[in-house]
Amino acid sequence: MIMLEPRALEGYGVRLEPMSHDHVDALAAAAADGEQWRLFFTFVPRPDEVSAYVDHALEGHAAGHMLPWVVRELESGELVGSSRYHDVVAAADRVEIGYTWYRPRCQRTHVNTACKLLLLEYAFDVLGCGVVGLRTDGLNFRSQRAIEGIGAKRDGVLRNHSVRRDGSVRDDVMYSILAHEWPGVRKHLETRLWRHGR
Repeated sequence: MIMLEPRALEGYGVRLEPMSHDHVDALAAAAADGEQWRLFFTFVPRPDEVSAYVDHALEGHAAGHMLPWVVRELESGELVGSSRYHDVVAAADRVEIGYTWYRPRCQRTHVNTACKLLLLEYAFDVLGCGVVGLRTDGLNFRSQRAIEGIGAKRDGVLRNHSVRRDGSVRDDVMYSILAHEWPGVRKHLETRLWRHGR
């Protein structure tokens, strides 16, 4: 059974730091960049909601079903986003990666690939997960392409499965990576980072 112990994960030009209340101001600044909370299909908090966002993430960790990080770009030292494990099923050795967002300047760079590689390494190589899941809004086509781009397999669509921040109901597009697929996915992500000069 997996144990969710907060720890920093570093490599490939980024550091994932266990989320804490000390990150609220820097996370609010990152969230304010580009006003991405206006996109109804994302989990980016409004700057004035970041404290509650952190509270919710830490409560999820205390309850045993979340493990949240903030993302720091090592070159600039700047906090550039957030990601977490969520919907953890410890008895099934399963975590999902989600609640992922970055400052606009970090999108379509090495940052997402680096973070996913670190999170997958920790899940499979340290925690011993049998499967890592990912999900996204049925209308978030960019996110679907990004998840498919890391090598996850599309499991299907759960229709009318969850509620967006604005109260509308969304379809969840579900993906997964199984433990036996991980070596190939790792090689693929390492190659992507090599092409980015990482």
